[in-house]
Amino acid sequence: MDKIIRKAVFPVAGLGTRFLPATKANPKEMLTVVDKPLIQYAAEEAVNAGIDELIFVTSSSKRAIEDHFDKNYELESELEKKGKNELLKIVREVVPANVTCVYVRQPEALGLGHAVLCARPVVGEEPFAVILADDLINSGGNCVLAQMASAYNQYHASVLGVEEVPAEETDKYGIVDPGKTDGRVSLVQSIVEKPAPEVARSNLAVVGRYILTPTIFNYLEKIPRGAGGEIQLTDAIEQLLLEEKVLAYRFEGKRYDCGSKLGYLQATVEYALQHPELRDDFLEYLVTEFGQGAKKLVQAINH
Repeated sequence: MDKIIRKAVFPVAGLGTRFLPATKANPKEMLTVVDKPLIQYAAEEAVNAGIDELIFVTSSSKRAIEDHFDKNYELESELEKKGKNELLKIVREVVPANVTCVYVRQPEALGLGHAVLCARPVVGEEPFAVILADDLINSGGNCVLAQMASAYNQYHASVLGVEEVPAEETDKYGIVDPGKTDGRVSLVQSIVEKPAPEVARSNLAVVGRYILTPTIFNYLEKIPRGAGGEIQLTDAIEQLLLEEKVLAYRFEGKRYDCGSKLGYLQATVEYALQHPELRDDFLEYLVTEFGQGAKKLVQAINH
């Protein structure tokens, strides 16, 4: 019987240089979209997919992430004394009681593939998810990782979350060459890290969501450094294709590239316009400042 996906790896050791000076002392994954840090959105997606072990691959500068998911007795005591029960509930539910957090250090910045490899002692011989918090996906309640886990359970193979990107931007992503397609699922024929637009086999890009079999670790251990002098997860997946089938899954949802300033601002505006406590006042502000065009923007976002 196939094992269910119960572990998720979060590579969070990066320096976040595109957001300096904000990330000089604060991890980029702790940047907030409205009232939650990016890493919490990612953790909630994993929990909603039934995962109960969160594995964070960190560096020495990422203690704030550990603190965020840890219990804060002083804060909880103060909120309880003041009768701020709603806030107390929010703080206590950052991590559900049945979910375990594990922290592993990445000793050197050797890329995404190396970060995933660092999690091997904790993952063991189980299939597992990888979530990049930079890629925030609003799936309207239809959890993306749950969509992918369903595909894994049906096809019994590694699954890559993909979406179409502009043809001129293929050099920013791992690009798959899709083969036989069944609904949202395609068989991956090949995958290349950041191909130039003129040589890319498609514009179908892998965007921050993976479900992988433990076989991937064997290739991560052996492959040479690739683009940027780093151990690339894409290169290991290319090798995995020689042994196992790998699937590309066109997920339902809208992705925001919160690793870029523009994507982060877009996510902040659109999440604010859907926030139950803020949307009306924020919309009123936008309409007052920018006219009725702002209301049309909100209608477009909500549809």
